[in-house]
Amino acid sequence: MQVVKDPFRPVDLPRGGVVTVGNFDGLHRGHQAMLGAVSARARELGAPSVVVSFDPHPLKVLHPERAPKMIQTLRQREEAIEACGIDALVLVPFTRDFSLTPAETFIKELLVKRLRVLEVHVGARFIFGRDRLGTLEMLRAAGDDAGFRVAGLADVSDPGGPISSTRIRNALLEGDAVTARELLGRPYAMDGIIAKGDRMGRKIGFPTMNLKSDNELYPKDGVYFTSVRIDSFERTFPCVTNIGCRPTVYEDYATTIESYILDFSSDVYGERVRLSFFGRVRDEQTFPSMLDLTAQIRRDVEATRLYFLGNPLP
Repeated sequence: MQVVKDPFRPVDLPRGGVVTVGNFDGLHRGHQAMLGAVSARARELGAPSVVVSFDPHPLKVLHPERAPKMIQTLRQREEAIEACGIDALVLVPFTRDFSLTPAETFIKELLVKRLRVLEVHVGARFIFGRDRLGTLEMLRAAGDDAGFRVAGLADVSDPGGPISSTRIRNALLEGDAVTARELLGRPYAMDGIIAKGDRMGRKIGFPTMNLKSDNELYPKDGVYFTSVRIDSFERTFPCVTNIGCRPTVYEDYATTIESYILDFSSDVYGERVRLSFFGRVRDEQTFPSMLDLTAQIRRDVEATRLYFLGNPLP
């Protein structure tokens, strides 16, 4: 997939394509339906399929105090977009100056002049441009004038309502990894590097890997059924993960992400990994003693082993 970091510079752009525009944080099932439709239509027309997105999220620039924690890193978003069969991702740097761009100018300068779009597919509630005055109806009128077709796609819904990034964030903040997985169409994943910790896990017989995460959004503190993909092994391993401040061991300790990998003993410090969340085991607890903590960890490990016996990793 071609990735264009700034379409307003002199760069090679994917022109004459079927295009969709949006933030696409999380690349959830609703986004996947949109991108799948764009990809299929582009193949039908023999044209490139193109996603136009923004980095950073507009609220991080305009109202940072209200900005959501992103579900994915930019690299994860690029990877998920490519997996939908998209040919090119055009990333528009979102700045305060850009936020002043009227919707009409965005259409004329980027979609028409720079990308020479053939078709534009967006959600039925799509809003864009300065003061959010650009609507699907405005886009359709501009398409009639400039000679491109516009399609508005309905939301993808489940019994809880329209699938959205907000619902996914809320599920993760409540520790509901199962609902997040259902909405995403895959487990929530955190990428990062294995860092050295205090080796407390090793001292009690359960050596853990400490993840220094690239992701902004952490699931609620607690213990989870997880898996870890280790790049150098080219394999995914089942593990149990604790997110929290380890109150039995420390007071007022920083939040850590610690995983015990089942039946694994290799040194992976400094390795890049992907940690995926399948379900929640329990809340983080304070135990009367280290013996009680160790006994509970043993139960968590056995629960994880049983979980993955019933839900094997691919």
